[in-house]
Amino acid sequence: MLYLIFLLVCFFASVIGAICGIGGGVIIKPVLDAFGVMDAAQISFLSGCTVLSMTTYSVLKSKIKGESNIQKNTGLPLALGAAFGGIAGKLLFSYVKSISPDINKVGQIQAACLAVVTLGTLIYTIFKSRIKTLQIEKITVCLLIGLILGILSSFLGIGGGPINLVVLFFFFSMPTKTAAENSLYIIFFSQLASLVLSLINGEAFRTELPVLLLMIVGGIGGGIVGRALNKKIKETTVDKLFIGLMAVIIVINIYNIYRFG
Repeated sequence: MLYLIFLLVCFFASVIGAICGIGGGVIIKPVLDAFGVMDAAQISFLSGCTVLSMTTYSVLKSKIKGESNIQKNTGLPLALGAAFGGIAGKLLFSYVKSISPDINKVGQIQAACLAVVTLGTLIYTIFKSRIKTLQIEKITVCLLIGLILGILSSFLGIGGGPINLVVLFFFFSMPTKTAAENSLYIIFFSQLASLVLSLINGEAFRTELPVLLLMIVGGIGGGIVGRALNKKIKETTVDKLFIGLMAVIIVINIYNIYRFG
């Protein structure tokens, strides 16, 4: 039963993640935290691996089919910055874990940060039509923004999707579907760097292999379905799905703050 929960959560989270460009980790992390089946550190690692598997499929599929909408002048520096940020975020998480003997406190900090970030994302998305956006092109600024995105996504164990979308909307004036694809590209780099660091410090070897494999299968399967649905759904529908999802995630994180406390 437990394995089925992992598989279903990862599959449906990745379907929605692929449609909205949020990677799925922002759903997987709080939902599995709410079930209380593992500690926060294990779930962060597993969530990151699932997100990486889904984004790897989506990015490679777009490249192979020649359907990629990655903005080369901004997407690549953002992704490179996110890779370094992914490493920095992982180190930050390890530091917070080392100074807190209670892993539940770490989970509570993650849930509180994620609730705040998600609320900010929700508010921006609702009012984004009234907000004047920018068109940043400087490589150094793109690298810095990518670094910050990578740190947040790796520390929270979510992939960073919702934060990425808001940043791409505001700083680069990207339409919803283009932002979704560029977001997955950024997530791929940040989570890949985070995984490499986990392999180096041995964290990956403390994970149950059957659970990891099931989550990866769910992530790739969800990516396949979500990518197909994304082509058929209007941008306005994607926006509504995203707003509804953020509202649900906020509620789950509020519950997790209470549960971890």
